[in-house]
Amino acid sequence: MVLTDFSVNSGAVFTEAIGNDRLDLLTDYPFTRLANLLAPITPRANVSPILLTVGEPQHTPPAILEETLRATASGWNKYPPVGGTPEFRAAVGDWLTRRYDLPAGLLHADSSVLPLSGTREALFMLALLAVPTQKAGRQPAVLMPNPFYAPYEGAAVMAGAEPVFLSATRETGFLPDLDALTPELLERTALFYLCTPANPQGAAATPAYLAKAIGLARQYGFVLAVDECYAEIWLDAPPVGALQVAAGLHKTNGPHADGKPWANLLVFHSLSKRSSAAGLRSGFVAGDPALIGRFSRLRSYGCAGMPLPVLAASTALWRDEAHVEDNRVAYRAKFAAAEAELGGRYGYYRPAGGFFLWLEVGNGEEAAKRLWAEGAVRVLPGAYLSRNNPGEPNPGDAFIRVALVQDADTVAQACASIVRILG
Repeated sequence: MVLTDFSVNSGAVFTEAIGNDRLDLLTDYPFTRLANLLAPITPRANVSPILLTVGEPQHTPPAILEETLRATASGWNKYPPVGGTPEFRAAVGDWLTRRYDLPAGLLHADSSVLPLSGTREALFMLALLAVPTQKAGRQPAVLMPNPFYAPYEGAAVMAGAEPVFLSATRETGFLPDLDALTPELLERTALFYLCTPANPQGAAATPAYLAKAIGLARQYGFVLAVDECYAEIWLDAPPVGALQVAAGLHKTNGPHADGKPWANLLVFHSLSKRSSAAGLRSGFVAGDPALIGRFSRLRSYGCAGMPLPVLAASTALWRDEAHVEDNRVAYRAKFAAAEAELGGRYGYYRPAGGFFLWLEVGNGEEAAKRLWAEGAVRVLPGAYLSRNNPGEPNPGDAFIRVALVQDADTVAQACASIVRILG
């Protein structure tokens, strides 16, 4: 809570509390914590820094991005619609149908797709949409994997819900154990954030896993938000998607009770990773038309629409697959370089998707400090992405997250430094 002193002419001083005290329940953002951790440390002067913390791909974005922005520059002086353009929605709908082999005509893009200025703000704002004052007569719960993407926790806390951290460890396949969720918890659950492929572990949910999660959302009346932002960075096979599974359930079991195949389900995608266009701030949410409609209404009050040139560039990117395959080839080379240097050390494994290494090093903070001091290699302690649960070890304490966003040679150099310094 922020306290401000106000002086008046009489000389009296009074203190008034201002601000939302829920914010004080949150730690500093992971990268702020990292900056504070490493600020006192000066790396060796003869070593060039290698930054492997932020998931910010360093590939050159495809040429069609800049070409389309230039060609549509006349749109910069217009306020964009929150719902985007018909062309954008159609491109996204066509891509989802192709990518996830959806039955033709099942996804109606005009009612089931909403553009986003990146997915972080929308994942955060979703809690304002999904969390009621009470659920089953109690404080609502928001479920999330542990480790997790920081905006999930921020969203839950600022919406007045209890964030519930579901351990996602090697023993659970790096995804939350759905069978461990009790009816008492599920009855007060308002929102479940699920990331697949997972950040940071790279685990991809199976069709059976996603089917169970969708079934629980419908049985207990909560929103299932599936963050699929890493779905296009895969090594061996494309990860299954939640819409794909929901379409299969719809076909196998007949229409859901309300006749909507996407009931209770929202999926999130972004061009930041798929197209190496983090600065474009472009993504979308798709799924349940009732939720999309309410989300659009909420965003009309609190968000600016995506600029028309950005919508046009995004439309072109969602219709192009060549640059995405080029990206995958580059990431495969990086993982090969990392594997050659690391071997089987630190629990290295080949993830199903994403571009992170989740390395077990004993103490993530101490490892991060040593790597920065001795090798100018900057990584993120796993504890900054996880929380303690009573009676359980923190699932991130012993780990570091390494983002393979640099070129393959630089990745190899960094991994060699990790081995040399950590032993």
